Amino acid sequence: MAKEEKPAEAAEAPPKKSKKLLIIILAAVLFIVLAGGGAAFFLLKKGDEHAEDEEVAAEKDTKSKKKKGEKEAPPVYIPMEPFTVNLVPETGDQYLQVTINVEAEDAAVGEKMKMHMPKLRNRIMLILSSKKASELASREGKEGLAEEIRESINGVVGEPPAKGKKAAEGPIKEVLFTSFIIQ
Repeated sequence: MAKEEKPAEAAEAPPKKSKKLLIIILAAVLFIVLAGGGAAFFLLKKGDEHAEDEEVAAEKDTKSKKKKGEKEAPPVYIPMEPFTVNLVPETGDQYLQVTINVEAEDAAVGEKMKMHMPKLRNRIMLILSSKKASELASREGKEGLAEEIRESINGVVGEPPAKGKKAAEGPIKEVLFTSFIIQ
């Protein structure tokens, strides 16, 4: 009977080794998963800290702009009716048809513009009709025209400057051409 007991013990020994091997493999897999999860956590946390740093920097920029008096509001665009004018003749009759949008500081400027629209349209018509087609053909010509119109509108809707002081920028930030046809 002693011989029979040895094979039984031998049969039991391999399952013990396989259980140990299984536990070691599971522990290794668990370690790898935890290590990968920990690494991912630290990498993502580092990215979040970087994003938070950017948000803090953006808030500081916003606060510094507000301290300087700059407003961070969405732009207000005020459309105007199209203008069609005769240009100063160079080689026969030439016409300009232009559609203008005005970028203003706030919506209150739009109300002020509506009150003064006949005066504004008259001034813009006079400016447009005093130009030659060759002056307006280039980019610089269009930019100069936009600046001249902006100054004219600011002269009507802006606050008059105090005595001895230069005129302020005004409530109109920019004049934009949405259609510009010379014929």
